[in-house]
This record gives sequence, structure tokens and C-alpha cells, in this order.
Amino acid sequence: MLVLGLETSCDETAAAVLKDGDTLLSNVIHEQIGIHSKYGGIVPELAGRSHIDRVHRVIEEAVQKAGAQLRDLDLIAVTMGPGLIGSLLVGLNTAKGLSYGLNIPMIGVNHLEGHLLAIFLQKKMQFPFIALIVSGGHTDMYRASDFGQYKLLGRTRDDAAGESFDKVGKMLGLPYPGGPAIEKLAQNGNGKAHKFPRAYLEKGS
Repeated sequence: MLVLGLETSCDETAAAVLKDGDTLLSNVIHEQIGIHSKYGGIVPELAGRSHIDRVHRVIEEAVQKAGAQLRDLDLIAVTMGPGLIGSLLVGLNTAKGLSYGLNIPMIGVNHLEGHLLAIFLQKKMQFPFIALIVSGGHTDMYRASDFGQYKLLGRTRDDAAGESFDKVGKMLGLPYPGGPAIEKLAQNGNGKAHKFPRAYLEKGS
């Protein structure tokens, strides 16, 4: 079975072709750093417009790199959320059009579940396991009991780690994205300069 995966939840247009559930044949990503860097953060309207401009070319390249053609696909999997609504709509509508035109099924995939299960492309995991999701807009810890069975153990109450890096980087006048620039500076920093409190999950934790 050949599955086309399509991701447009934020500022990257990505498409991948997966064979039989665990063999990655291609993975093509178009980044938008050049578009958003002068604003110091992601501009949702510009992100959506870039997806519109790039999505078909990214899909075409992914299918070609997989040594396949569109008519060889058996299923389309597309991010349905969470994410920027304008960006998500580009991916969803593209997937719907391909599904209709190729007469193959389409399924929506939760963005966070995709992060959580991506490890299966590298190695076989045994349930249950604990997963830490640290992406641009999310910093969550889950207990995965089985496919589709997840319990949220804790998450940040304000900004996610990625958002914090970008905001601090902008305040310090560092280039976007802030994460790599801050990491580079931190290599020569003092890890004991500030004492940070432990994360609060519940009373007594």
C-alpha cells in the first residue's frame, strides 16, 4: 500500500510517500523561513499563501522521488489540526481534490498524534510508553497505551517551548527562528546562573 502524507499545519509544506506503513520512500519539505524572518515570527496569512503556491509542486516531487505516480497511490493522509486554520485548509482541500480525482480514500490525521507516533518510522515501540511532544506551538507529555489511546500527563500553561524561544529571540534582537540562535549562545552560557522552579502539575507535585 502506498500512502501520500500531506502536512500544512503551520509554515512548512510537506509531503511524503509511505509504503506498507513503515517504509518511507520520500519526504519533501518546503520551508518558509525566508518569508517570515523579517517579521520575527510566522504571519498566518503569508503562510497560507505560500502553501497554495507550493503544495502541488511538493506533492509532485515527493511522488517522483518515491518512484511512483499519482495513480499508484492507495490512500491520502492529511493533517486536520491543530494548526493555523488557513494553512490547514490548503492541505485539506488539496487532499480532498486528489481523493476525489483519484477515487481513493482520504483520512484526517491529528497533528500531535503524528508527532507522537513518528518514532515508529525509526524503531518498533512497545506500548505503553511516555512521549514528550515539543513542537512550535505545543509542549505536552502523554502516556500512550495503544494506537489512538493517549492520556495527557502535563503541558505548559502559557507559551510552548518553541514560541518562547522565538519571542525571547525577538526581544534580544536575534535572527528568526530564535531557537538555533539561542542554543548557539547558550553553549557559552552559565547553566547555573538562574534557578528555575520545577513544573507544577498539581498540588503537592
